[in-house]
Amino acid sequence: MERHYYIHYTQVFGVVAAIIEEDGKFLLVKENMPGRPDHGKWNHPAGKIDLGEDAIIAMKRETKEETGYDFEPTALLGVYVLVKENLKGFSDDGGYPHCVKLVYTGKISGSEKLSAEISEIGWFTVPEIIVFKRQGILRDDDILAMAEQCLYGKRYPLDIVAHTVQKNS
Repeated sequence: MERHYYIHYTQVFGVVAAIIEEDGKFLLVKENMPGRPDHGKWNHPAGKIDLGEDAIIAMKRETKEETGYDFEPTALLGVYVLVKENLKGFSDDGGYPHCVKLVYTGKISGSEKLSAEISEIGWFTVPEIIVFKRQGILRDDDILAMAEQCLYGKRYPLDIVAHTVQKNS
């Protein structure tokens, strides 16, 4: 495996993710990153929040980049913290990913168009996601909990996450 997959992960970082459900099935994307630990694993549309970027804008951007779909968030599913100690050693400084995920639910529109980093898109039930987890092909263990909580109706209003840009002291 490529040693420099995670470069300089010594700080917690912010991530946005989408849990998109239709008729009891969840949209997942298959990672296409040969030589990296997550290659071939199923994930939800997700990515890092760029410096200064509003989380909702980031979620819309990431979903569009990975799937081609336009994403309109309707609620915050929750805030999840994921520490991936299993990837220790993939950075130059011995760090490992530790992220805080803002996970949104919502609706998609438009048409599918995969990015180079995604090999396929699929719709899966919770039992199918459980199988992915058992097989070791689910990128992050917390995706299963998110899907289950989504089905149980867990939701928070979008304005629970405030985005403030301070320009002067």
